[in-house]
Formats: sequence, C-alpha cells, structure tokens
Amino acid sequence: MERLGTGIGWRPEIADAVERMPGIDWVEAVAENVCPGHLPDSLRRLRERGVTVVPHGVSLGLGGADRPDAGRLTALAERAEALGSPLVTEHIAFVRAGGPLTASPYLEAGHLLPVPRTRDALDVLCENVRIAQDALPVPLAVENIAALICWPGEEMTEGQFLYDLADRTGVRLLIDVANLHTNHVNRGEDPAKALADLPLEAIAYVHVAGGFERDGVWHDSHAHPVPRPVLDILTDLASRVSPPGVLLERDENFPAPAELESELTSIRRALEAGAVERVKAELRTAAGTSTGVRGDELFAVAGGVGGARKAGDEGVTGGTGAVRRGDETGAAEATRGAFGRPHQEGADGARQRLALAQAALLSALVAGTPVPEGFDRVRLGVQARALAAKRADVVAKVAPELPVILGGGYRTAFLGYAQTRPMTSGYRQDALTFAEYLLSTGRPGDAAARRELREWWLDRSGPAPRSRRPAHRLARATRRVLSRR
Repeated sequence: MERLGTGIGWRPEIADAVERMPGIDWVEAVAENVCPGHLPDSLRRLRERGVTVVPHGVSLGLGGADRPDAGRLTALAERAEALGSPLVTEHIAFVRAGGPLTASPYLEAGHLLPVPRTRDALDVLCENVRIAQDALPVPLAVENIAALICWPGEEMTEGQFLYDLADRTGVRLLIDVANLHTNHVNRGEDPAKALADLPLEAIAYVHVAGGFERDGVWHDSHAHPVPRPVLDILTDLASRVSPPGVLLERDENFPAPAELESELTSIRRALEAGAVERVKAELRTAAGTSTGVRGDELFAVAGGVGGARKAGDEGVTGGTGAVRRGDETGAAEATRGAFGRPHQEGADGARQRLALAQAALLSALVAGTPVPEGFDRVRLGVQARALAAKRADVVAKVAPELPVILGGGYRTAFLGYAQTRPMTSGYRQDALTFAEYLLSTGRPGDAAARRELREWWLDRSGPAPRSRRPAHRLARATRRVLSRR
C-alpha cells in the first residue's frame, strides 16, 4: 500500500489554511462535494505541488441491501481520475432503505447508519464491495463507522466482521480510531480487542477526529478537538503496525489554523509513542526466539529507528506472532476473495432479509413507525433526534436563504416538518419540499415573509433559476427581510 504520511481533511472553509500548513503530505476531499470538470483552485494547486488527494465518498451505501448504484460508482470513479488519486474510500454503512426489495418507498437517512454484524449482512456487503471494486479504476478502502445504536442478534464483533470482509474481498480498510472510541462509549466495545482482531496488513490509512459526550452518549461530531482517549487508541494501533497514512478530520466549527496544526502535532506524537512500543515489543520477541544473536541484528529485525518498514510487512499475524484465520494454508493473500461467496439464491435471500430489517429501522428513525423488536427505544430516540438535527443543519447550508427568510423560527419549523415527512431524496429537494409544506399550511404567519418564501420556492423549483447568481439571491432575501424590521 502506498505510504501517504500525515494529512488533513480538505474543506472549502479551511482551504487556504490547509495550503499554508507545514508537513501536510496529503488531503482527503468529500467526493460528493467535488466536481471533476471544475476542481476547486485550492485542490488543483495542492495537486501541482505533489500533494496526494483522496476522494472520500459518503453516499454509496455499500452496507445497504441494494446493489451499488451504477451512477454513483461512475461519479466516484470520475473523481478518482480527475484527482489522480491512488485509492478511493467509502463507508461500511447504509444510508437509505426501502424500494423494490420491500415494496415500499425509498427513505434517505442523510447519515451513515450501522450495518448489523450478521452473516446475511456480511454476504451482502461482500458482494457490494466486489461490484464497487470492479467499477473503480483504483483500489477501494472502506471505513468502520461510529454508532449510537446496537442491532439485536449480532453474530460477530467489529474486528471479526472487518477481518472476514477484508479476507473475502481483498478490500483495504480505513480505520477510524475516533469511531472505535465512539463505539466503546456507546456500545461498550473494547477498542483494544477490535484492533487485535483486525487484519493489520489491510489498513490503507487511519482517521482521527473529535467529538463530545452528552448524557452518556458520545457524538462523533468532527467539530471538536481530538480527545486524549482517541489519541491513546491511535498509539495502541501504532504499537501494532505502522499505518501508511493518518488524517485529521474536521467538518465544522473550524478553529484557527494554529489549533489544527497543534492537533496534527499531537497526532504525530501519538504515532511516535506507538512506534517506540512496537520496536520494544519486536525486540523482546526477537530476544525470546533468537539465541546468540547480536544486538545490531536484533535492531535490524525490529526495523531500525521508529520501526520504519513497508505497510504489510507484518503479514497476517499483525506483528504479534498469533496465527490468524485463513493463514493455515500459508497462502492467505493468494486465496483472499476466493472463498466465502454464497450461492446466488442464498445471496438474494440475504438481501431480502436485510432490506426488510433496514427499512423497519430507518422508518422508525425518520418516519415515526414503531421501534423494531430488540432495539433500545431510548437510544433510538437519541438517534432519531440527531438525524433530524443534522437534516436541519444541512438544509440550512444548501439553502441558506431559508433561515434568513424564516428567522429564528427556522429550526422549530423544520424539526416539526421532519417529524412526519421523511427525506426521500437529497437535501436540495428536501429544502424545496419543506418550503412547499410551509406554504401549503399558510406559513410563515408574516405575509411579507410568506411572499418571500414563495418567491424563493418558485425560483428554485422551476426548470431553471430565475436568477443564476446564488449570492445575489441570498443578498436579495436578506435585504427584504431586513426591510421588514
């Protein structure tokens, strides 16, 4: 695997700061926010300087019951080619449910939701990953996600699930240590055990991010500083393997550039601490299995200063000496992906069962239907409120005129709308549907605001905007609102 080094998530809000940051070897850009024919100038300049750019997808839904959408795969491939990327990444998650498999309308989560760790879900995920691999021009890596909820009847731990996925498909893994921490707080899972079960040789790179805890629930916000427990998990991972790359994620509430640089320094120190522990462990192992070996030879076995060596040198033992599943023949890499493919009838049945389960869960979260049996009702309530809040935030970003027109009543009005109207398409359509819903119920109460909202809706819902300058539309809406005060 290509060594990437230390990177940061590229976002338009911090693009200039990222360009000026010292020691940035690579960046990651949200794939859906990049247009291949019109790359942002900042990304082009970074590419010209030799900085690697990796597209990170969020909407493919590889963990969903449906096979990956060909259009979304084509779009992801186009972004990888436009950016000259060595790989692309996505998530082990489902983002929508319903459709023909359940004879019900599609529902969009607007968020990454966890896949049940069952044989059915693994079979479906493996086939979906293979479809994606065949459609993409570069290798694919998939990320473990953070979860607020647990599926009942799970059959595997996270480490076992990821190991089997990589073993059956050859896919690379993007390990998010912040998500391991989230699952530790929210689901009681041990990060060290998850790392011990992972196929370390399959790691493509690592995510690090911050969050916050409220009422015993950890929220993976990507809007707060990286906490000490997340850095400790990174050190633990680095004590087992030298990751090809590590990246700091920050999606909003951006601090000053100096604070981001300080977080990157903390990440590098965590990696160095792990590397020291890895060298010590390798020296102890070598000393215990080698008699009469000179000290300089032990040092060479350990990989020299910092344990520097190529990704994958640990083999399937992960550097611990323990034999892993699939290594009994001595040809795990050669046979990877050759086994574990279910018969087509079995795969179709697994898709059907997974589709029904995911649709029932998502409907409970976004449409207010009864909570499926076995789920924690309180925790599902927390997840449902988080989804609605995120939906309101994103709609405010893609349609910034709406909070201006509605003023302080925007959020209350949107959350009331979201309680009975699940999202069935993208966020831009959701904004239009929200405006139409308000107008159909005679809102907002202020006549001038209602006229402005109607003008906005007509402007956006027609075949082409009446004004082709979004900034002017926002300025016009702002002026009209201010004139009413």
